[in-house]
Amino acid sequence: MTPMNGQAGLRFTGHIAGAGTTGGTRLVLGHWDTSPHGPFSDVMLQRADGHRVLLAPDAWVAEFVAATYTFDEVREVPVQVQAPHAGAAADARWRVTAGPLVWSFAVGGRTPLGHVLRAIPSPMGRSLTLARITDRVARWTMPGVRTLGSAGNGRLEWYSARDLRRITASSATWAGQDLGGLAELDPPAEFGFSSTPRQPSLTALTSTVRLPR
Repeated sequence: MTPMNGQAGLRFTGHIAGAGTTGGTRLVLGHWDTSPHGPFSDVMLQRADGHRVLLAPDAWVAEFVAATYTFDEVREVPVQVQAPHAGAAADARWRVTAGPLVWSFAVGGRTPLGHVLRAIPSPMGRSLTLARITDRVARWTMPGVRTLGSAGNGRLEWYSARDLRRITASSATWAGQDLGGLAELDPPAEFGFSSTPRQPSLTALTSTVRLPR
């Protein structure tokens, strides 16, 4: 992996899905179509007792993500995602299998914020300048959500969202045990500087990590 210079940094483009369960577990899927490591998916989950687990498909992902966020446990397991071709099509169903976790969810319509994000030109939307502005807005409007912060080890990370859709249904099991139905992410997940929105949602975005010079 070769770092990129300037504001470009290391870019991961794809989707993040976040949902709570009635049993108290919070689930976050990262499904990346392009990245410095190629396409991959990983899952972060936080149990009701606060225990945080990373499910990573290989050593590279495990090392990079664990150096970026905080976990109590890291497992390398096969991670497979069945997703619609367009990623965020309305009424589409996603299915995630990651070691002991099986999670399926349905994606609904675009939110009002999603319509706003769709109108922002891509180069501007990926900029650090816009991330600084949207971070201030997120702090006031979406508790727990940030678009800019530390990625650990002297690195800076910012999120550039380009769409936002609601998750309308969800079911998940861990080692065959039912985790419960769909619920809000309350309290927010505690992996890093930001949680996904409290309302279960699927966000299309680019995550940029700028390494120290």
